[in-house]
Amino acid sequence: MSWELIVKDKFSCAHFLKGYKGKCERMHGHTFQIEVFFSVNKLDKSGISVDFTEIKDYLNGILPDHQVLNEVFDFSPSAENLSKYFYLKIKEKYPVSKVIIWESDNAGAVYFEEHA
Repeated sequence: MSWELIVKDKFSCAHFLKGYKGKCERMHGHTFQIEVFFSVNKLDKSGISVDFTEIKDYLNGILPDHQVLNEVFDFSPSAENLSKYFYLKIKEKYPVSKVIIWESDNAGAVYFEEHA
């Protein structure tokens, strides 16, 4: 048996994209949504695999809410780069399978690692 769990959260930030030609090269803001997927194949005696509250607390500690992303990260804070960053950060502690970063209701990026 296997399960895929999903935890969502939001964070509001400003950023700009260096080297991009267009309006996104100027400072602007988003209310980003993050969706974190976890693949698990066993449950503990209480019937859960990963405690949602624990994951939400962890996310609360790593999401850069109300900050300028260009000041927080040493990479261009595109949705693609953010999804990879959060995937790798969460993977240090939890069995993450993919991370989606939505920068609007209809535009986002998914990061996952291919397994051979």
